[in-house]
Amino acid sequence: MAEFLRLPRMSDTMEEGVIASIAIKVGDTLNPGDLIGEVETDKAAMDWESDQEGVVLHIIAGEGDAIPVNGRFAILGEEGESYDDLLNSPESDGPEAAKKAEPSSDPTPSVAAAPAPPTPVAAKEAEVSNAVAPAPSNDSRVKSSPLARKLAEDLNVNINNVQGSGEDGRIVKRDIEAFASNAPTANKVFTATLEARDERVSMMRKTIAKRLSESKFTAPHFYLKISVDMRNAMAARNEIKASFDTKFSFNDLVIKACAMALRKHPNINASWMGDIIRYHADINIGMAVAVDEGLVVPVIKHADQLGLTEISAAARDFVGKARGRQLSSEEMQGNTFSISNLGMMGIEEFTAIVNPPDACILAVGAIKPELALEDGELVEKQMMKLTLSCDHRVVDGAVGAAFLSTLKGHLENPVSMLL
Repeated sequence: MAEFLRLPRMSDTMEEGVIASIAIKVGDTLNPGDLIGEVETDKAAMDWESDQEGVVLHIIAGEGDAIPVNGRFAILGEEGESYDDLLNSPESDGPEAAKKAEPSSDPTPSVAAAPAPPTPVAAKEAEVSNAVAPAPSNDSRVKSSPLARKLAEDLNVNINNVQGSGEDGRIVKRDIEAFASNAPTANKVFTATLEARDERVSMMRKTIAKRLSESKFTAPHFYLKISVDMRNAMAARNEIKASFDTKFSFNDLVIKACAMALRKHPNINASWMGDIIRYHADINIGMAVAVDEGLVVPVIKHADQLGLTEISAAARDFVGKARGRQLSSEEMQGNTFSISNLGMMGIEEFTAIVNPPDACILAVGAIKPELALEDGELVEKQMMKLTLSCDHRVVDGAVGAAFLSTLKGHLENPVSMLL
């Protein structure tokens, strides 16, 4: 009996998916475990494997179509089986139903028949065109040669504004050329060398927009900033690298320091749940990774129980998977605190939006040399600025400040993280 092949929920927050590619065609026999195609979810592009079997009788959606969770993608059944009644059933939704929609018999003229209002770009171009177009010239009242009038028209020059140098003030060719070469920018017409382009918003970008808008406009943010002297951290990094041939980044060090500080300040490792505040037992740190489609946040689980080399290995693995679009939904869930680092891009200081369900996110800037007095002497320090964004429903200023103080202590004295 014919049945629908429906889009499953592929992540805990998924509401719809975009069909990135289709690996089946009408007439194929589908078995459990067979690849149906690739679906772009709110978190990543993921392979869709079948848990049904049957012959593909009809494919409803195409590549690029967005389908809600449990929405219809295709029809499976026995070879040669009729599926028209099933396809046209009242529940039918999605692209195929839209194609089969009958035109309205209402004699009232369609609103769509009315001229569409100009787009913002078209309106702007019309405005510019009106601003730079020359005022209607009353050539019959202006003494000018035919060549001058033609040249004025070609150069978009209002001949009424030109002072003639010919006999009895007659405007000649050289007057138009002189006026055009000295004309202000407002009298010149500009032609765009590039065309505007529209690009479909990816599921990942839609989800980023939705989640961060909810966070920014629902959670009352406040920000705490602190500067950290990274000289000891830099020296320790160089010494470990030379002695043990072990590499780790400063971001790895920040993750380790945050994990230890969170253990001391559990009120930061929390989430607003409406009627309750949840203080998490585990310390799972999300690390923001930029990809072409936007931003993903893989999660380093139990970070407080991992050594620096283990954190470094996990971070490198996640970055590689993120850029190869290979992160699983499981690897992007369970965060209790997040870190966003733009220091490697030269950004000295910034503020980040809290990443739900976390109560806080740490923004990490670049390490920059600064001159400062130390014991009465002018020394060069290596300073890094940190900004903690907090959800004020969960975290108060004093709690956030105490956390930053502990974090600063770990980073300025890396040996404390060995204890």
